[in-house]
Amino acid sequence: MRVAIVSHRPSATNLALAACGWKGLPVELMSPREALLTLGPGDVALARLDVCAELDGVEDGLWALERLADGGVHVLNRPAALLSAHDKLLTARILRRAALPHPRTILVERHRDPPGLDFPAVLKPRFGSWGRDVLLCRDRRELERSLMALSARPWFRHTGALAQELIRPLGYDLRLVVAGGRVVGAAKRIAAPGEWRTNAALGASVVGTSPPPVASKLALAAAAASGLDLLGVDLLPTGPGGFCVIELNAAVDFRPVYSLPGRDGFADAMAALGGACLAERTETEAAAAVPS
Repeated sequence: MRVAIVSHRPSATNLALAACGWKGLPVELMSPREALLTLGPGDVALARLDVCAELDGVEDGLWALERLADGGVHVLNRPAALLSAHDKLLTARILRRAALPHPRTILVERHRDPPGLDFPAVLKPRFGSWGRDVLLCRDRRELERSLMALSARPWFRHTGALAQELIRPLGYDLRLVVAGGRVVGAAKRIAAPGEWRTNAALGASVVGTSPPPVASKLALAAAAASGLDLLGVDLLPTGPGGFCVIELNAAVDFRPVYSLPGRDGFADAMAALGGACLAERTETEAAAAVPS
């Protein structure tokens, strides 16, 4: 059996996950095309495709993942689940159907009048990451001015933007890493001085944390609703003991600081994925052995 992480780049996270191995087997890094040419029935592919740098969709390769799955490769983070997490409009629908707390989300399209919103509101790319082009609009005038600025962005012309109600910033969020139905890592991301967004790319400081049970329960429910096997779940605090799911990250990058106390987050992630994969295979084989 061969095991591969399918991605377009050897990120620090991908390298750290691969270094842990898979139930005693080596883990290779492959592009989607390389995986399609190399992997066969019974092999395992952990898909780690991200959003495009242009913020207008998902990196090339979903088609290859579909063909791998059709060819008998066990694909973790299947294409439909990847898309549902990267497309924040689909994310909002999935979380709403699962009755999980998430900001009210409205699609804003290029040639339509701005929707009626409660202010303050947040304007963001439909396929976004790294805090890029995420804008705070305190009133209708700021919304119209922001939409005018975004009208020059190719991604806005292609996919539109999302407007969301603002969850009152409390200066931090929690990112929980979920693998195989287990929380294997967590960190608190503290916004930089004068910044309301908590992205590390925008200067937020990241410190390890032991998530409260309510946060873990919410992250696990969001992961189950998404269908993803390995993801990051970003939670915003809403007051004493309360959290809201703000985003799902299907190609989550994390560092050793995310490891739970006394643990190795990367090793725990690969072990959890291996255990979940084995359980799923056993269940499938048992079902196939039952006489019809």
